[in-house]
Amino acid sequence: MGALNVQIIKKNGKREYVVMPYEEFLKVQEELDDYQNLRCLREAKKAEQNAPTISIEELKRHLKA
Repeated sequence: MGALNVQIIKKNGKREYVVMPYEEFLKVQEELDDYQNLRCLREAKKAEQNAPTISIEELKRHLKA
């Protein structure tokens, strides 16, 4: 993604808010969505790792029947 162009606003000497260009915000949001989707995919894959499977050829035969 690269470096972000942000401004940090402090309140009582502590970092409180971040201001950034809207286009950068959209990119960050998209990256976070992609990361969440990847985590969900990995969890689903792990949960189904021992599930029975069939080959694509078997699926095609089944669908033709």
